[in-house]
Amino acid sequence: MSLAWLPNAITLSRMVMVLPLWWLLARGEYGWALALAALAGFSDALDGVLAKRFGWQSRLGGLLDPIADKLLLAVAFLSLWWYGGHFPTWLVLLVLCRDLVILGGAAVWQLRIAPLEAAPTRLSKANTFFQIVLVLTVLVQLAFGGVPGAARDALVYAVATLTVASGVDYVVRWSRKARQHAGGERR
Repeated sequence: MSLAWLPNAITLSRMVMVLPLWWLLARGEYGWALALAALAGFSDALDGVLAKRFGWQSRLGGLLDPIADKLLLAVAFLSLWWYGGHFPTWLVLLVLCRDLVILGGAAVWQLRIAPLEAAPTRLSKANTFFQIVLVLTVLVQLAFGGVPGAARDALVYAVATLTVASGVDYVVRWSRKARQHAGGERR
């Protein structure tokens, strides 16, 4: 019996974690929110390892995985900002606007050009990694204390820099691909 469905099931379970994460953050249950966020991070690593190790990758999984990550991160950023101002407004807007631009571009690509094959770049993966580290750092600080403000501030600026850089990178890459695709159709 094949377990090729397992990575997608794990990814879907990560999507289900969005509402409990929001609820825990809204209630100020930072220790539990940290535990859930850590579980989500572990599940993200696990589904990727399983998919690659056993050749269980799928187009659906390639699309769902980054959506699950972005949903969890968006809820974390919005909740930590809304319920206590733990992130600067400008950073939350930057993170959300980048993701909306990418989602909008992906939708246009899918609808007008060709089926989308999700392919996160190294820069995008670094951006996601640092966003996760920042969220976990803030949750550790809120749950247990002891995180130096300078370390948190450095992560804020690293996330801001990577968010802008990866957003610009996506726009440039996919604009170039769209022009190449349009040029190929005219011939």
